[in-house]
Amino acid sequence: MSMQSVFAAEKIVVDIHKLNDNASTHGIGEKIGTITFEDSKAGLKIESDLKGLAAGDHGFHIHEHPSCDGGEKDHKWVAGLAAGSHFDPEHTGHHLGPKGKGHLGDLPVLVVNQKGETKTTVVAERLKLADITNRSIMIHEGGDNYSDVPPLGGGGARIACGVIKKG
Repeated sequence: MSMQSVFAAEKIVVDIHKLNDNASTHGIGEKIGTITFEDSKAGLKIESDLKGLAAGDHGFHIHEHPSCDGGEKDHKWVAGLAAGSHFDPEHTGHHLGPKGKGHLGDLPVLVVNQKGETKTTVVAERLKLADITNRSIMIHEGGDNYSDVPPLGGGGARIACGVIKKG
């Protein structure tokens, strides 16, 4: 019997919550589903099972801090502010997409159907589970053009988030 058949691959399942401007809940709203992360030979496998999002393309990124809390910036509430920016351990300062040489946190766009649901699997070739543990996963209001113009690909507001942690 091989070791692979004895030990299951490690997975991290993350609850995803809508973000809002309610300071009394730190901007964390209702649960809308889960995202599961698992290492594979091709890279980090990311399975989304979500409901309650607007139809269309959404920016999808690993952010640098393990928090989805909102906060004030320039006297305005910003949902998910505590998550920080896109995960960029190599300090590239560029948003070049999941296969580019920019932020490691750049993921393939999340596509949501007309019912507001998505059950998709994507692979982030440059990431592994160890890279993303103790970070956050963020869904943005709009799509992502994988460029620095407009800033961070033009995804817009942070609308849903989950904290990636073991156990």
